Amino acid sequence: MKSKITVIFSILVVAFFINCSKSENDSPTTLEGEYEGVFTVKYGNDETLSNPVQVSLINGQFSSSTGANRLPAGGNGKYKVQNTTIEFNDENVWTADFDWNLILNGEYNYSLTENKLIISAHKNDVGFYKYELKKK
Repeated sequence: MKSKITVIFSILVVAFFINCSKSENDSPTTLEGEYEGVFTVKYGNDETLSNPVQVSLINGQFSSSTGANRLPAGGNGKYKVQNTTIEFNDENVWTADFDWNLILNGEYNYSLTENKLIISAHKNDVGFYKYELKKK
């Protein structure tokens, strides 16, 4: 009986360490890569605008391409991931003549399935901003 308890305890300890190891492997680095897709903004007046976009997430640094008429505006700087959110800290200087929510900056929700990354946020009661991306 004592050996059965020892075996069961050993299995539980091994399972615990395997599970902890998996959590570390699911870290923010799983988002890393080069992505391309579509940026869409839906404003409160139901106007919806879209353009192609490219986003790079490498070693805690990001860059986003600029679309026609600053849709999206782009951005680059540092990012960090926490649970199901990603926070971008854009490091550019911008003019004040457009919707600054078009800059990839601030906190967004994200979901990642296989090679598809969706980044989205409601911003300042202005609209819903969404990046639908696939890993290159």
